[in-house]
Amino acid sequence: MPVGGTAFGLALTLFLASTAGAGDRPAPVPLWPAGAPGAQGTQSEDVPALALYRADPAKSTGTAIVVCPGGSYQRLADHEGPVVAEWLNTIGVTAGVLRYRLGPRYHHPAPLLDAARAVRTMRARAAEWGIDAHRVGIMGFSAGGHLASTLATHFDDGDPSAADPIDRLGSRPDVAIVAYPVVSMEDPIAHTTSRRNLLGENPSPELVELLSNEKHVTARTPPVFVFQTNEDTGVVAENSLRLVEALRKAGVPVEMHLFEKGRHGVGLAQDDPALRVWPALLENWLRVRGFLGK
Repeated sequence: MPVGGTAFGLALTLFLASTAGAGDRPAPVPLWPAGAPGAQGTQSEDVPALALYRADPAKSTGTAIVVCPGGSYQRLADHEGPVVAEWLNTIGVTAGVLRYRLGPRYHHPAPLLDAARAVRTMRARAAEWGIDAHRVGIMGFSAGGHLASTLATHFDDGDPSAADPIDRLGSRPDVAIVAYPVVSMEDPIAHTTSRRNLLGENPSPELVELLSNEKHVTARTPPVFVFQTNEDTGVVAENSLRLVEALRKAGVPVEMHLFEKGRHGVGLAQDDPALRVWPALLENWLRVRGFLGK
């Protein structure tokens, strides 16, 4: 049966049912043990961290992906975090669910600093965690998709003179995966709640332009996979379409799947007979790109 057919959908549903509420979740590892730059306190919301879900060594491909849940830059949607990481484990990918700083307490650049540090940390601890430092990606949903696309377009190559060895490593992800992403901060397609939480009540035009990620795609932007529905009214599809157009113009490899039906925030969409195929499409894309083989 073709990949993405009934058999795959049933397998994914059974996987999700078997993992729901099962076992203890890994304890988040603080990204800055001595405190994050700009931290306003020491509560969990002030401490960006990575919850590591390691792939079984027997099936690990060496690939690692930082997962950024959505939530309008105000909360972290649970169904876009741990269950996604557990699914990635089934295809041999180690995943780190990112707890990044949120508004209205934190604004840009705090979430970007957290995502960049997560990618650097994956690379710094690659040998310890059994991953390939050259196959570290980022994945995000909704506002988390904005964060993922922000890092994909605003990365750096590290600071070779930094006292912290982690900061010497580059933050460019090797691939980026975005699901129904916020991309632009510009009206009329901006998700205004995400914009307010990330940039504040009255951001300058310059800041809006800086965080409209479709405007910052270059030839160095990593390959991107996009999942979107045309029916989405939470974050309109023009966000994804503008991103794909910019990627094509820059010559960056991109694969987009635009489904006709489907609400915003479906996650892995295991309860939707049409959308539930998208994880299989992502798996195929990662395999074609060489991320699912030793």
